[in-house]
Amino acid sequence: MQSEKHYFGEGLPYQSLKGLKGKLIAIEGPDGVGRSTHIESIQEWLEVQGYGVLTTGWTRSDLMAKTIASAKQGNILDPWSYSLLYATDFADRLEHQIIPALRSGFVVLSDRYIYTAFARNVVRGCDRQWIRDVFGFAIVPDLVCYLRIDVDTLALRVIESKGITYWESGMDMRLGADLYDSFKKYQGMIIEEFDKMAEEFSFQIVDARRPPEEIQEALRARILPILKEGRTKRISKAAAEKAAAEKATEQAAEKGSEKAAEKAVEKASEPAPVKEPATTG
Repeated sequence: MQSEKHYFGEGLPYQSLKGLKGKLIAIEGPDGVGRSTHIESIQEWLEVQGYGVLTTGWTRSDLMAKTIASAKQGNILDPWSYSLLYATDFADRLEHQIIPALRSGFVVLSDRYIYTAFARNVVRGCDRQWIRDVFGFAIVPDLVCYLRIDVDTLALRVIESKGITYWESGMDMRLGADLYDSFKKYQGMIIEEFDKMAEEFSFQIVDARRPPEEIQEALRARILPILKEGRTKRISKAAAEKAAAEKATEQAAEKGSEKAAEKAVEKASEPAPVKEPATTG
């Protein structure tokens, strides 16, 4: 039986989660682990199978994307203020993208989810319960896949691909003398937080040290049962509706046949009309 969606905390009082037919799948993990690349492949795989898919990600709302980018460029806010900006971004996407897509039966693939906010903000000194309360309006995902990797392998992969950035290295926290040193310390702390949450929130852990094709295969193996659960329910409902319609048609046909037979019997029981004798003039 397909379970009803529910909020992580207090939720949005004006948004009912009843009747959300779609599936919410979050892909989590540290910076540079390959989430976006794998989500693109998963989206293509699902669409080929006929699923409607919506992808969403951190700071992608029309309302807040530019504001957050400007704030980060100037590094002018404290961790609590950044948390509220990210929460506003997420709330906008939840109301205008995620919930409508789920209501329409889409599969929603989220590149990061609220667990990223939990990890980043706890590492930066925010109270653990406070940040969870801030994001209490979030919907609990149907599945969270955690791409787990050790910090040494992650650092090497990031350097070889796109390079280390200011925020990904946690340089705002002054953890190290240079980007590389700070990156390893910061991402190591992030990974520790994800590891704690993996057990608490029952993440599906995927070893991200493996080759990309093996990671993709592992992700699909975890996603498929979730989709089959929803699809089975939809197919069963459709089959039930079809069976009910066929039964109604048969009953109508039977009633029609009975009425026709009754009319035939009534007609046969009627006395034959007597012909008047012809008159001659």
